[in-house]
Amino acid sequence: MTPQTVRTTEHADAPEDVRYEAVRSRDARFDGAFFFAVETTGIYCRPSCPAVTPKRRNVRFFATAAAAQGSGFRACRRCRPDAVPGSADWNVRADVVGRAMRLIGDGVVDREGVAGLAVRLGYSARQVQRQLTAEVGAGPVALARAQRAHTARVLLQTTGLPVTEIAFASGFASVRQFNDTIRAVYAATPSELRAAAPARDRAARRAATPSAGVPLRLAHRGPYQHGSVFDLLQREAVAGVEEVSGERGRRVYRRTLRLPYGTGIVAVQERPGRPGGPGGPGTGGGGWLEARLHLTDLRDLTTSVQRLRRLFDLDADPYAVDERLGADPRLAPLVAARPGLRSPGTADPGELAVRALVGRAEAERFVQRYGKALDAPCGTLTHLFPEPAVLAEAVPEGTPGALAAALADGTVRLDPGADRDEAERALLAVPGLDARTVAVVRTRALGDPDVAPPGAAVPDTWRPWRSYAMNHLRAAGEWENDR
Repeated sequence: MTPQTVRTTEHADAPEDVRYEAVRSRDARFDGAFFFAVETTGIYCRPSCPAVTPKRRNVRFFATAAAAQGSGFRACRRCRPDAVPGSADWNVRADVVGRAMRLIGDGVVDREGVAGLAVRLGYSARQVQRQLTAEVGAGPVALARAQRAHTARVLLQTTGLPVTEIAFASGFASVRQFNDTIRAVYAATPSELRAAAPARDRAARRAATPSAGVPLRLAHRGPYQHGSVFDLLQREAVAGVEEVSGERGRRVYRRTLRLPYGTGIVAVQERPGRPGGPGGPGTGGGGWLEARLHLTDLRDLTTSVQRLRRLFDLDADPYAVDERLGADPRLAPLVAARPGLRSPGTADPGELAVRALVGRAEAERFVQRYGKALDAPCGTLTHLFPEPAVLAEAVPEGTPGALAAALADGTVRLDPGADRDEAERALLAVPGLDARTVAVVRTRALGDPDVAPPGAAVPDTWRPWRSYAMNHLRAAGEWENDR
């Protein structure tokens, strides 16, 4: 089997011989797309695990880490399979399984249970369980459990928090449940897992103070055009809520976050050097963004991480995107010039919708007049963006007020599990909201990878990556910005 064959079938449902070839060649391009487990050791890994390749007859494949755990396998301590980027399928798919996976990633099961997840999806709990189990090999409880275990490992290995605090901050209902899960997933007690932390994490933990926040490495697969993402964030930054500081190549993006249990401030570092990160483009190497989270309630850690991943489009599959768009004569030189160009999302869909409508200057006025002031300002970060209900009451007239009211009463839903087509119809029904703004909201707030602005004559061959294609045209100055 040729490398090209592997490159063009990077999906969890790829034939098993293709997946085994990815394991044999330690191809990091598949990390997060599927996991493999070794029956003779009882361990599951990411495809790029550097350990000796197991024999084909001893290998089983799983779509998710939760499915591997549910079959009795424990996580490899060498390759840390729980730290891989998420599957790009959940960004692309608009069906109930894709919507469910995005909601589970946002922490909905931990906060609202399976019943709450089902209500948001408009299905019964039994239907959700059946569809997830059939598609990804695990139900919502198992998927949420795997996510809690990963959050707990991060806190154990990068902070000095007491184990009891970590248990509840990770979303576990009891210390006993926490201990049992950590043993089952990692074959170690919480204390042993903390002691086994990589040197980098141990050093970070020793240097940490109560006010230092949680240090994170937000992984991505393949090349990543850091400069383009940070350029966009710098152009759009709303004073009081966001800032971008530092010189190009070493910039830091900071912003405030409104979260389910409290508030947060995050700082994300631009990484200088090659866009492919370690390994570089074309080798299967990925990379990461350094981040630090300051949270008023650590139960928000999982949710805030997922929202940052959507903002920076870290779960994208740049190989699939670049292969499709690079085959088009018009886009080929643009893709070659900017491999791994992303389609950034947002950390707050409602905020993005309002900002897409009113623009930066008016958004800054809203922040100063109606935004909630932080209890302790952090440099230039002083406020949270105003909630839709606050804006609906403060600005009742005109399209901004109508949009805020629709967001506040749920007429327009932009959460991770929202149906994209229904959301678009609801947005277009808001008086004064035009199709161009709705396209921006669908791309950025709903994370749709396949949006073309009204009036853009784009070929069907760009599907399902038209959002990325438009970003290439904008970056090359061949299409005007929408905002």
